[in-house]
Amino acid sequence: MIAKTEADFQGLKEAGKIIGTIRDEMVKKTKPGITTKELDDFAGELFEQYGAISGPKGEYDFPGFTCISVNDEVAHGIPGKRVIQEGDLVNIDVSGSKNGYFADTGISFVVGEGDPILTKLCETAKKAFEAGLTKFKVGGKKNAIGKMVYQTARQNGFTVIMNLTGHGVGRALHEEPDHILNYYDSWDKELLREGMVIAFEPFISTGAQEVYQKNDGWTYATEDKSFVAQIEHTVIVTKEGPVIITQ
Repeated sequence: MIAKTEADFQGLKEAGKIIGTIRDEMVKKTKPGITTKELDDFAGELFEQYGAISGPKGEYDFPGFTCISVNDEVAHGIPGKRVIQEGDLVNIDVSGSKNGYFADTGISFVVGEGDPILTKLCETAKKAFEAGLTKFKVGGKKNAIGKMVYQTARQNGFTVIMNLTGHGVGRALHEEPDHILNYYDSWDKELLREGMVIAFEPFISTGAQEVYQKNDGWTYATEDKSFVAQIEHTVIVTKEGPVIITQ
């Protein structure tokens, strides 16, 4: 989507605030002993409270209001009977719409006390996001974003997932541009345009560089049980700089 009008900006910001709030409330509720289904049901109540529609359920008939991935699961984890344990690496991905405007956000975090490596992994994902965000400039090359993500990962002793990417968002959950890579591709020469709305989501890995899809048809995981942290926000490209609407 290219946001052009004040109505566009206000609609996107309203959706972003709701989706970001649901994410934050779910993080607060993620304690040892709770199941991923209980977390997702809580999210469903919040979607109803805010008059918003779940992105994965509404757009793709996903079996949950949100995606909750644990440990070697990287993305699109299906909420279920799994019980959250102390030290788990959890990713909560929330997307949805209000009045036809979509926003998408996600965060990985360690529950309670955990492996310091996982804490560093999550911190590096945040650093990679911040580094990539510096390249969100009108007329800037899209591939410069991935270059910053990859460099940040390597500088901190990690790597990136190459077959998961960010994407455009706004009037649908997935729009053009269809990818924002986590690495530099010299052939990816598209330029960022004013008003572009992008779901930017670096995936930082302890080892694996690719994920595979499990037999459930949804969940992405790593073959070698590598851990992956993701940070995602919906960002509008403006002349004044990037505007994060899901903060």
